[in-house]
Amino acid sequence: MPSGSVSQLLIRSFSIVLIDLVLAGDNALVIAMAVRTLPQRQRRIAITCGAAAAVVLRIVITIVAARLLSIEFLQLAGGALVIWIAVKVMTDAGSAPDETPVRGSLLQAIWLIVVADITMSVDNILAVAGAAKGSVSLIIFGLCVSIPFVVFASNLIATLMDRYPVIVYLGVAILGQVGAGMMLTDPFIRRTLHPSQTLTWAAEAVAIAAVLAGGKYLSGKRRDHGNMTI
Repeated sequence: MPSGSVSQLLIRSFSIVLIDLVLAGDNALVIAMAVRTLPQRQRRIAITCGAAAAVVLRIVITIVAARLLSIEFLQLAGGALVIWIAVKVMTDAGSAPDETPVRGSLLQAIWLIVVADITMSVDNILAVAGAAKGSVSLIIFGLCVSIPFVVFASNLIATLMDRYPVIVYLGVAILGQVGAGMMLTDPFIRRTLHPSQTLTWAAEAVAIAAVLAGGKYLSGKRRDHGNMTI
């Protein structure tokens, strides 16, 4: 193989790895939120299985990534899912320890991880596809490299949330912002509303406030219901 081809291969490989690491932060946060109520052992299983399954699907989707730009309602649904996860986490965080559903569903957490990761990864998928320039082997290499980082980051975030509950509120706010941003970048929304940067910021602020307030309200209703059943 000519030296020029080798250098181009190394540059593309490095670019793909860097793209994956830079854009995987939001995904790691969503995964950590999705598994927060699981026991430690199930948490590790859900993170590993969910991240691996999501990467396999991303490999398939990345190969046909150009079509993602024309899929309407994909990011709209993904943003709504991320906001729903944020509200759910906020509701659990506002409940008393014995009211929180500690024994969450392992399969449900894996499903949430896969769906949220795929819908949140459109920018990642398109960036990787562009950097790989059609090379399937480079696509697979880059996405597989991201698995250890996402698994480690998700476990670390989930552990820190257990130790420092204030991080939960920060994470919920970030998810609200990410979810609103995803919804406003959906092709259908862009075509019909043409959201400006000011409107995007306003929508993200409203989403953050709604998630925090909605989660607090639902956790209060849960406490009231628990007191009534005692």
